[in-house]
Amino acid sequence: MSLNLTTFSFPTPTLHGPGGLGKLPEKLASLGVLRPLVVTDGGLVHTDAFRMLAAVLGEASRGTAWHVFSGVHPNPVEADVIDGARIYRERDCDGIVAFGGGSALDVGKAIRLLIKRPELKLGEFRFQDDWRGLAPCVCVPTTAGTGSEVGRSSVITLAATGRKAVLFHPELLADFVILDPQVTVGLPSKLTAATGIDALTHCIESYTCPTFHPMCDGVALEGIHLISRSLERACSNGGDLEARGQMLAAAAMGAVAFQKDLGATHSLAHPLSTIFGMHHGLANALCLPFVMEFNSQKLPGLYRRIAIACGLDVARRTDAEADALAIQWVRDLLGKVGIELGLKRHGVNPDRLEDLVAQAVDDPCHKTNPVPVAAGDLRGLYLKAM
Repeated sequence: MSLNLTTFSFPTPTLHGPGGLGKLPEKLASLGVLRPLVVTDGGLVHTDAFRMLAAVLGEASRGTAWHVFSGVHPNPVEADVIDGARIYRERDCDGIVAFGGGSALDVGKAIRLLIKRPELKLGEFRFQDDWRGLAPCVCVPTTAGTGSEVGRSSVITLAATGRKAVLFHPELLADFVILDPQVTVGLPSKLTAATGIDALTHCIESYTCPTFHPMCDGVALEGIHLISRSLERACSNGGDLEARGQMLAAAAMGAVAFQKDLGATHSLAHPLSTIFGMHHGLANALCLPFVMEFNSQKLPGLYRRIAIACGLDVARRTDAEADALAIQWVRDLLGKVGIELGLKRHGVNPDRLEDLVAQAVDDPCHKTNPVPVAAGDLRGLYLKAM
């Protein structure tokens, strides 16, 4: 893959390549943004990545103001959106720069809902309302995982329910995205791995989702191919800009692809975050191979093309053998990037099993799993993943 700056739109206008962050002031000016609110998390403000952002905005400011809201939680909650919107109004901001992982990007996009309608409670968000004219938003991911920068939704835990809610609307799309691998160089290997497996899960689950969308299928398969070539490299050498750039592209591709919808892995993962505070990418990683095994038992051959995308030779293999090789490849990759399977190993208390199952059943993602699942299936998958 070229290390040159490249522009594309699918559907969000996107700038990809090292040095892309330097184009941010130019893009803000074209959107009419003079006083941006940078939405990020508290840990990121002390990193080299944030210092790069501050330098770019500072050099371009010429007396104009930019402000920071850094109160985003690792699994964002409704209060994050409320507080961010309050700072936006108090500082008289006129646009958003969402800078960080999926949490910061989701909060940055969602703040615009409360700027347009300050009286709104997120639990009362309705798709059918008129959401045209949201504040301008530029997304700059510092991780390669969620793909939230190109997504039409924000995932926020609501105060009233204590559960994650998906706020979905095409108007939530960012106005511009910058995928600069230089801002991901300092991401620790552990987080590089977890976010990378999140991207892989998006690609796998969107491809196997039974909804007809062949364009998304192609995007998902190429995303898997890029991850197979790049994730291990990015984890072992954080300065590998080509690998970092390919992972950023793959993460965005995963999010484009899952407009098809997702599957049971995500329904299992979401409660692990809300109940135990587990990183979403890690939660997906700990559940993915078990869901793949479950699905392949009912639909042999489901993962054949995924095996091919990973570079595996399955031409002379049976469907069951091709599936087994794909699943083993996922398990091997998890080991290579330092993720050990076992929910209990990562702080999950089996005594909360029924709480996990109850939330997983209510989660809509499993409704587009290639194999229908019921509460007993989800319980069995948790037990296998323990």
